[in-house]
Amino acid sequence: MPNTYTQIHIQCVIAVKFRQSLILPSWKEKLHQYITGIISNNGHKMIAINSMPDHLHLFIGFRPNQSLSDLMRMIKSDSSEWINKEKFNTLTFRWQEGYGAFSYSRSHIKNVSEYIENQEEHHRKKSFLEEYKSFLEHFEIDYNEQYIFRSLE
Repeated sequence: MPNTYTQIHIQCVIAVKFRQSLILPSWKEKLHQYITGIISNNGHKMIAINSMPDHLHLFIGFRPNQSLSDLMRMIKSDSSEWINKEKFNTLTFRWQEGYGAFSYSRSHIKNVSEYIENQEEHHRKKSFLEEYKSFLEHFEIDYNEQYIFRSLE
């Protein structure tokens, strides 16, 4: 659209279904590349991406040419299908329903990127669930405990 100028930076967090540790070090970089391709092919810019065995963070320069929910649905469904087709796991891979999305100003890009890049170090001190709840509380997002990314019961 002519005369449309935006600067939107969003960090999204998605979890593996039941927070199972299915993202393996042997193929996580391929997953990051695959998701980066989805982001780029939809006109957005990947700023940072990293994953732990049970969840993934991505930080994007978001363009308002599609809804965030459509982009996240596409990322989750396309990457799940790709992971299963490539047979990276013996179990069927699925992402948990829902996602977290948090917006940042330009001045926060460096810090958020470094935070995402250092996930392994960060999670030596804090679990994914503790991290996710701290995001919700920091951003003052009301949430229902029963809908927080669930583990296998």
